[in-house]
Amino acid sequence: MKKLPIHVKIMIGLVAGVIYAFISSSLGWNNFTINWIDPFGQIFIRMLKYIAVPLVLFSIISGISGLKDMSKLGRMGGKTLLFYMMTTVSAVLIGLLLVNTVKPGNMIDQDQRVKNRLQYENWVANTEGVEILDGKNYTNDPLYSNIEVEEMTEEQLALVADKQKAAEENKDGGPLKFLVDMVPQNIMLSLSNDKLMLQVIFFAIFCGITMAMLPDEKVAGLSAFVDGANAVFLKMVEIVMQAAPYFVFALLAGVIAKMADTPQEVFEIFKGLASYSVTLVVGLAFLVAVFYPGVMRIFVPKMGYKKFFKNISPAQFLAFSTSSSAATLPVTMECVEDNMGVSKNVSSFVLPIGATVNMDGTSLYQAVAVIFMAQMHMVDLSFVQQLTIVLTATLASIGSAAVPSAGLIMMIVVLQSVGLNPAWIAIIFPVDRILDMCRTVVNVTGDATVSTIVAKSEGELREV
Repeated sequence: MKKLPIHVKIMIGLVAGVIYAFISSSLGWNNFTINWIDPFGQIFIRMLKYIAVPLVLFSIISGISGLKDMSKLGRMGGKTLLFYMMTTVSAVLIGLLLVNTVKPGNMIDQDQRVKNRLQYENWVANTEGVEILDGKNYTNDPLYSNIEVEEMTEEQLALVADKQKAAEENKDGGPLKFLVDMVPQNIMLSLSNDKLMLQVIFFAIFCGITMAMLPDEKVAGLSAFVDGANAVFLKMVEIVMQAAPYFVFALLAGVIAKMADTPQEVFEIFKGLASYSVTLVVGLAFLVAVFYPGVMRIFVPKMGYKKFFKNISPAQFLAFSTSSSAATLPVTMECVEDNMGVSKNVSSFVLPIGATVNMDGTSLYQAVAVIFMAQMHMVDLSFVQQLTIVLTATLASIGSAAVPSAGLIMMIVVLQSVGLNPAWIAIIFPVDRILDMCRTVVNVTGDATVSTIVAKSEGELREV
């Protein structure tokens, strides 16, 4: 009997996890699922994350130290940033076009939209001179005047406050704050925190360049150590992936069990935000199924549609289940190198940068969500304001790497950039977890696409 490919096994695990979650919630087994099954999914994410940081460190150092032509590194870096910027801007524009065409916010009950508009005007009238989110009395804060606060849990209120505070700190740092955040003060501290991946990448590039500038005999021992360590962590990925289908089952079962106590409650959550959810999923699906394969076809004609998805599907399924580009990075690198034919020099440089700064799915989500929330409050955004969303969402995708919960935090920045209420992020909380899984698939697919295109342009793409 032919052995099933790993991506098929992962897909079976995904489907089985969803089916089990609905059965367990129907039978009242949610507490059992959360206490005894979900922890194995969390262990899986932790294992991938602790592999990701050292793998990025050693793979970048190994790849760059082998490049004796520094001009090639500069050229490859320029192409990488250019392609990532182009895909991000395209994603935002696609999102704006879709949400302005479908108008999901207009599908909300008209009477409710009128009430939303009055509450929005009340917020505008009362915001000036008011200190936002004092952390004490949420219900009397005009920031929340357009939200049914009594229907929000304390956890949701605190989460909005936390995101608002993080966004303000990020905003107050100035336009070049992300450049400052890239440079580590203590590399050991950066290595111990997976949210400081940009700092690890900066150190790895600098270290690799320095090694390449020194004579081979001076760094022979260090090079052997780096190559050996890189091989060890790649082997770890291979071992972990053997159990991935079971871990994915546990992860998906836990995610759905935490959303609601019964299947009916899960459906009700999505029914309330159906127009928004469907619009966003259609936009994300367009990027994955049409935009990326089309771009790939232009730059790499031999990479057919079916071949493209077969090569990258293990990383896509894993991205969906983990909802983390960083956790998926080791598998993405394996797929790109072994299946797509991208050289290690290119993949070790392009993919870690992409996992940190390239967030096409997140950028499209920000555009769709902001316009949706404006529509449901009967707020018409001008052409200039929508261009502001394009610029802000693009820059946010670059500067959000060192910030926890980047998507929601940068959503606040985008809302504020066009004068909308940042507390509106609470509206999309209920469906954000599942939609975040879809966004991560887009992010990972975009990273793989760009790395393949860069490899082709550099003559580093072999036939597979």
